[in-house]
Amino acid sequence: MRAPALLLLSVFLLVATIHAQTQTQPGGPPPPVKQLHAQDGGTTELLQSIAIPPKVNAPFTLTLQTEWVREMPGAGTITLVNERRIARDSNGRIYQERYLLIPKNSTKPSPMTTVQIGDPNAHTLYNCWFDGHQVCGLSTYLETAATVVNEAGPPTGPLPNDIGYATHEKLGEQSIDGIKTEGTRESIIYNPGVFGNDERMTTSREYWFSSRLGFNLLSKRSDPRFGTQTFTATNIILAEPDPQLFVLPEGFKVVDHRASAAVPANKPDEASQ
Repeated sequence: MRAPALLLLSVFLLVATIHAQTQTQPGGPPPPVKQLHAQDGGTTELLQSIAIPPKVNAPFTLTLQTEWVREMPGAGTITLVNERRIARDSNGRIYQERYLLIPKNSTKPSPMTTVQIGDPNAHTLYNCWFDGHQVCGLSTYLETAATVVNEAGPPTGPLPNDIGYATHEKLGEQSIDGIKTEGTRESIIYNPGVFGNDERMTTSREYWFSSRLGFNLLSKRSDPRFGTQTFTATNIILAEPDPQLFVLPEGFKVVDHRASAAVPANKPDEASQ
């Protein structure tokens, strides 16, 4: 009951403040009316990328290409893209760059937002934000060298509570940038009413997994609500990455968030990945 009471108190104080500021003062002109600048509605969207486990003795450096296509009824499509570098050394340390998504064929480069460095041995995760403050947030890296990526969805058959039906299909093998991968396609047909949908809705995932590296080199997700997201690993180098990648950016201050749960350890950027 405390939260509703605080909410009602906040609304009361806001109304009282606005009312007080609109009263006419004796002997003088009325004060200006305070205006509240706000907009109704809107959403915040974060694009989830491929998952990289801290696998040891499997070093690499690659460029991950991202494309996000969304259909706009009566207005064609919107396509956003970016490229970012990912590396992992033989000890399982992972380096990742994060960039804002930009319109396809844009003449302006995508700005970098974050550099992430995870160490499964020291259990440290640094998020270095390129927002002008030159700060690296330090949090606890939960994954270990034994962490694996489990991509398997539900097996073929009806889903619980009559929400729909799932299919699971093996696609065989293909070489991506010279590395053998095994493909899987998963689809789910959701019954009407699951998401407020008035008709059946189908979502699908297709991914090509490399057992050598322990993650997907190609991943494609299609969903009528969010469009089609495709992640493709390119320029793969199966060698020890530059050790300088795992050194924090020069001039950045470390802020340790591990001792305080009240301070968020990660600072995700809208429309970036």
